[in-house]
Amino acid sequence: MTIVYSSLNHALRVPLAAEIHSRPFLKLDAPELVSHFAVYADPDQQTSNAGAQHALLADLCAHFGVAAPGADASYFFHDFGRFRLKWELHTEFATYTFAEHVEHSPPLAQSFESMPIRHLPQQWLLGLYGKLMVAAHVALDRSAASSEVFAKALQSVFESAGLAGSQLQHGGELWTDFVIQSDGFSRFVIREGAMRQQQAGRLVQRVLEIETYRMMAMLGLPYARQATPALNAIEGQLVTLAAAMVQSDGAAGDGMATDGAVEQALLEQITHLAARIEKLSLENSYRFAASKAYFRLVNARIEELRESRMEGIPMVQEFMDRRLRPAMDTCQAVARRQEALARRIANSNDLLRTRVGIVQEAQNRQILQSLNARALQQLRLQQAVEGLSVAAISYYVIGLAGYSAKGAKAVGWVGSPELVMGILVPFVAAAVWLSLRNMHKRLRKS
Repeated sequence: MTIVYSSLNHALRVPLAAEIHSRPFLKLDAPELVSHFAVYADPDQQTSNAGAQHALLADLCAHFGVAAPGADASYFFHDFGRFRLKWELHTEFATYTFAEHVEHSPPLAQSFESMPIRHLPQQWLLGLYGKLMVAAHVALDRSAASSEVFAKALQSVFESAGLAGSQLQHGGELWTDFVIQSDGFSRFVIREGAMRQQQAGRLVQRVLEIETYRMMAMLGLPYARQATPALNAIEGQLVTLAAAMVQSDGAAGDGMATDGAVEQALLEQITHLAARIEKLSLENSYRFAASKAYFRLVNARIEELRESRMEGIPMVQEFMDRRLRPAMDTCQAVARRQEALARRIANSNDLLRTRVGIVQEAQNRQILQSLNARALQQLRLQQAVEGLSVAAISYYVIGLAGYSAKGAKAVGWVGSPELVMGILVPFVAAAVWLSLRNMHKRLRKS
């Protein structure tokens, strides 16, 4: 029973299992000449990295009459006859590795004058203008020359005197200076020793990945240098604001009245600083994180070389520790400083908002106290008015009663209207007062 394409499989099982085999190493048999490009897609361009890289590859394939890979491809290999091409698509860049096997190992100096890029169309190379992040040549040599003869040959290959090198497994040797030579390419010389084709292919790829990831890691350094003056300015303004906060707090502690205007002004300034540090973080954080990841890959590839020391020559690991690590430490220091500054600004913002809230609460209490005092005054005034109202209403009621008493006197019912009015005064006043009081009670309940 076979289950490879049956419904028993998870939809992702087969593609995930195939993923680890999707980018095989080149098989290299010395003498081999290798040219390597890492093409970086500008993130400011409107087209995506994948789209731009596929377009470049399609142009190259069209020139040689070869079918280009599909738009979803991340790996492509083809033997063009005169050379082989391995193309790989990464998140930020794509690599082109051109390999050419030569029958007889030429002198080292001549090897770098006859690299596979001579077969590439000039127009296509011009299309890489402003996009090349890495351009490297590798000479995979099988020379059995003595160390003295080989060292002399190396002097004609590298323009810099600061060589790095190491002995590798199976009798191999690696030589480079990590310097871009006058032809625009960095150079690597590898003596194959007793390596098999797959071992040589893995070694060359590791060396090229070290160079590629080294350059991609270094992309964070310009960002760090550019961010440092901005961080200095923001930090200085934060110190000034902190001093102003302390001064304002001291004034409040001395009992000086404050209406919150100072705190509001400080809050506006700290909010502006928070916006600036957030903008800076958005511009830099991805680049710093990417540099950290690329640096880890560089170290991983160097460990895979399993270097052994050659007397008097620094190893690749030592070269990177001396040259690359300080740059990466700078990037990470700026990243940590940026994060710490953002936290301090957030803390200051919280403190100011708390103080503004306290001032506003104090102002609200003052307003409530003022309203309470005003309400008390209105109550007293109302009580005074109520007293006058009782007197006025009683006066008019008694006046009406007086008219009634005069009418009753005319028919002989009462003898003295004035006496009747005098007797009614306390009763009418009490009745009016009770009526007003009951009415106020009902209003308060409602």
